[in-house]
Amino acid sequence: MAFHRDHLRYFVAVAEEGQITQAARRLFIAQPALSHAISQLEAELGLRLLDRHARGVTLTDAGEAFLEKARAAVESEIEVTRTAESLARAERGVLEVGFIGPPPSLSATELIDAFTEANPDADLSFRDLPFPHGTTRSWLEPVDVVLCQAPDLTPDIRMHPVRHEPRAAIIPARHRLAEREMIEVADLLDETFIGLHADVQPGWAARHSLDEERGGPPRSVTDDHVATALQILGVFATTTAVTTLPMANGRLVEQVVSPVRAIPLSDAEPAVLSLVWRVEDEHPLVSSLVELAGAGPDPAGSPDLTGQAPPPGD
Repeated sequence: MAFHRDHLRYFVAVAEEGQITQAARRLFIAQPALSHAISQLEAELGLRLLDRHARGVTLTDAGEAFLEKARAAVESEIEVTRTAESLARAERGVLEVGFIGPPPSLSATELIDAFTEANPDADLSFRDLPFPHGTTRSWLEPVDVVLCQAPDLTPDIRMHPVRHEPRAAIIPARHRLAEREMIEVADLLDETFIGLHADVQPGWAARHSLDEERGGPPRSVTDDHVATALQILGVFATTTAVTTLPMANGRLVEQVVSPVRAIPLSDAEPAVLSLVWRVEDEHPLVSSLVELAGAGPDPAGSPDLTGQAPPPGD
């Protein structure tokens, strides 16, 4: 039985959203067109997949059973497409580099310059990504490699450190701690932190709110559940909540959002900027980039991005 290639994807979206209207927004198609596509799929299968009601839709027993297979088929199709796109980029000498926060040309200038010199015929393309969500494998699919703080690592994912650097508290200028030149972790633990979207990987989110130091999540977070670096910048304009970032990112935030300060955290574990990619990725330019990154610097040998001498014991 042959399906229209989009129908399974549409069905998965409707099942996950529980509403055709919301799924249509997510898919950027008209609601009547989505309803018709789902009806077509049910007719082709000879199965009723959804029960329609005033509040939205629920899966029938057949729909529940079919959803698992449909989701696997959609994910497989996406993976095949992404692999083909990566291979095509490799053939053309294009490397798609994802990033969170400042682009690699600002956050890893020396590495990008070295790559350009070593691969003069290569074409670098940069893509701003949302915070890691879902599986790292699916999050990585649009690009060949990502430069970021490490997401969840699984056997099919590789990470290579590029640079260790101090972490900074990002604090609105009107906050009571904003005049400090240095802040200890203990000073921040009871503050309200910027809330991250529920889909963001918990381990990645926890590093930004110092959960490892507190032994759990903050007692208070904002109602703004952000999923991108740009959204965090918008939250600072309307709240006194705080977050933490690598110091280099924090300094750039200071330049973009004037009433915000990036203050060194004297006793926090350093942030690690890393290259992250899929194990099976055979793109030769990924190997070149990783090789140029070397062994990754020791925290003790990292550049001092705070503008001050490191505190004792760091």
